[in-house]
Amino acid sequence: MKNKKLESLIDIAIDREIQACNFYKDLAERSGDQAVKDTLIFLAGEEQKHREFLEGYRSGLYESESLRLADVVDYKIAEHLEEPDPTKDMNSAEMYLVAAHRELQSYHFYRALADLHPDSEARTMLLRIANEEMKHKEKVEYLYSNTAFPQTAGG
Repeated sequence: MKNKKLESLIDIAIDREIQACNFYKDLAERSGDQAVKDTLIFLAGEEQKHREFLEGYRSGLYESESLRLADVVDYKIAEHLEEPDPTKDMNSAEMYLVAAHRELQSYHFYRALADLHPDSEARTMLLRIANEEMKHKEKVEYLYSNTAFPQTAGG
């Protein structure tokens, strides 16, 4: 990669993806609910895929357009509910809410970096990664809402 500034950004993004993967693995170990554990392990795997993509992108295997943009439903749950303390015991819904906050923070991180690079390859790549983080947020907010407010027989 010839652009040292872009390479530096990718190194930062790779480190964040490693941290996110480890965060979800650690959170999964603390869950007593197998469904939540499986979901958090799935999210850890998604973060691992992001890391692998970024490493491939850095080495020239992929173009920034390799990440597809998708429409995302933003429930805005994380924006309206306080993040539980991840160091304390949490129920399943709280674990999903912690994950939603984590994905929102990642989205803001990548979006802010993209805003520093108008009309460039770096901006395109960072916006696509931000979109991936919003897709994760959508998933965990959906899981949160269905766990915190389960459907009852009465509707």
